[in-house]
Amino acid sequence: MQKIELLAPAKDLECGLAAIHHGADAIYVGAPQFSARSAAGNTIADIEKLCQYAHLYHAHVHVALNTILTDKELEQARKIIFQLYNAGIDALIIQDLGILQLDIPPLALHASTQMDNRTPEKVLFWEKIGFERVILARELSLSQISEIRKNTHIELEAFVHGALCVSYSGQCYMSQACSGRSANRGTCAQYCRLPYDLVDDRGIIIKEQSHLLSLKDMDRADSLQEMINAGITSFKIEGRLKNADYVKNITAYYRQKLDKILDADSSYQAASAGKTTFSFTPNPQKTFYRGKTDYFLHKRENVMVSPDISKSIGEFIGIITRIHLNSFSVDTEVVLHNGDGLGFIDPQGELVGFRINKVENQQITTLEVVPDLVEGTAVYRNFDIEFDKKLQTDSALRKIAVNIRFQETTAGFLLTLTDEEKIQVELPIVCAKELSQKGEVAKNVLRSNFSKLGNTPFIINELSVDWMKPYFFPVSQINEWRRQAVELLIAGRMETAHHQSAKLITPNNISFPAAQSDISSYRANVMNQRAKEFYQMHGIEVTEPAFEVHESAEATLMTCKHCIKYTLGYCSKQNLPKELPFVEPLYLQLHHTLFQLSFDCKKCEMSIKKRNPVC
Repeated sequence: MQKIELLAPAKDLECGLAAIHHGADAIYVGAPQFSARSAAGNTIADIEKLCQYAHLYHAHVHVALNTILTDKELEQARKIIFQLYNAGIDALIIQDLGILQLDIPPLALHASTQMDNRTPEKVLFWEKIGFERVILARELSLSQISEIRKNTHIELEAFVHGALCVSYSGQCYMSQACSGRSANRGTCAQYCRLPYDLVDDRGIIIKEQSHLLSLKDMDRADSLQEMINAGITSFKIEGRLKNADYVKNITAYYRQKLDKILDADSSYQAASAGKTTFSFTPNPQKTFYRGKTDYFLHKRENVMVSPDISKSIGEFIGIITRIHLNSFSVDTEVVLHNGDGLGFIDPQGELVGFRINKVENQQITTLEVVPDLVEGTAVYRNFDIEFDKKLQTDSALRKIAVNIRFQETTAGFLLTLTDEEKIQVELPIVCAKELSQKGEVAKNVLRSNFSKLGNTPFIINELSVDWMKPYFFPVSQINEWRRQAVELLIAGRMETAHHQSAKLITPNNISFPAAQSDISSYRANVMNQRAKEFYQMHGIEVTEPAFEVHESAEATLMTCKHCIKYTLGYCSKQNLPKELPFVEPLYLQLHHTLFQLSFDCKKCEMSIKKRNPVC
């Protein structure tokens, strides 16, 4: 039976607990240092708490320690890895291959998407050197994923939801080049989210102040079955900088989607225990929403960017039909509430937000007049106050099904608990047998009190009472037996949690794939001697250090599958107009800096280089 994993993000302890509670089979969090989201580091103590809670449901905790490291940082990273191992983590996500040259504990290693995992040859190489899982590049199509699956046996993890980097992960150097903040060091300044002028070689502006690199958010909720068929077993939600509301909502959304698939096909099962129910209807448009794309999974979409705005715009509400001072009417079928947050894009391309003071039918009143709000404006809701209230309450309930059997023995009685994963514990009870005069009522008292599992992680599936004659027990005694048995089952589940079963990676000299011809350059992201030695061991002589060490003026700062010419309708493979409105090369202009665009139409890729400042 194939286990299918829902993997949710957690920036901190609160988010991690919420993710497990809302149905995640695994969570991934940042290490105290050296994670690709430096603002989302966690203490060892908090990570240990997450492990304890997750392991109760046989869910896993993956820790990202996936930045590239200097020689001086390697020893600190090694110490942190041992601390994480002792805290009980299940897997370590890495990018820097120098870590493989260190004395580290036997942890399952996952190859970060920052390692640019796009080809069967590269994924097979990671498998052969001992990685347990590869996190695939976001740009891969279903057919490319299938091809990787056919040629490998390693676990395959893929993103299904959340913010997208426009460059191939691990191959973006724009932030480092422009601000000294490295994406490969966890401090990306997100230059892809800024507005640019698109200009041609004559300096003519083709597109003014447009977010041409700011992608919509990934949403592959309708393609989960196809991805399973292609070979994906772990479905990853992006969002280690998002708050708990986002984690609850999006985890619940995908939990429900996956459960429908699992319920319909007995050859699949969830990768952890427990059934989750929700007191709200998950909706990805309710918590951080830039619009959606399935991002090359099926084909190249014409519009993958949000050119007007890079922020969360929320759900579309309708069009304004009438304006009057501090009130307006909107053509909508959406139920709005007093206190909702609405927004629109003003003539300058900025998102303007305001609150509803009062709503009656389609008439909305605000506390003050909202500037630039005119008839015909599209309005969005980016804060639903009633939805938010539901998320602040006990919005989910995750319970592990358990069978309880109470049976008579020669010495007394035996209380047996067996959970949905067939983990069984027994509580022998030696006591005097006092007959009851109430017959069936005595059995009902037992059943009623054994069923009171309350705030425990368990819920009754079946309960049986097997005795020759009815017996009397004080309710307090029944409750104590139940408490002891539940504690035994919790301990039994913790003992049987799959944990740290990986073997140490044994060094070998398997050749690195010859197809990765540029790996000897700065694109290898080699920042320390140990990583260089790793490549040497596998037949690659790295000739350039990481871009963070030596910034080359001629370096490609981004390599993207997203193509601006295609988005604007000027792809050479499309039906082009007779006369193009520009002369190549094209440039993106940010203030006084130019970035030259190059197009490799054979590979369907776009690259970006920095040029001298504009005079």
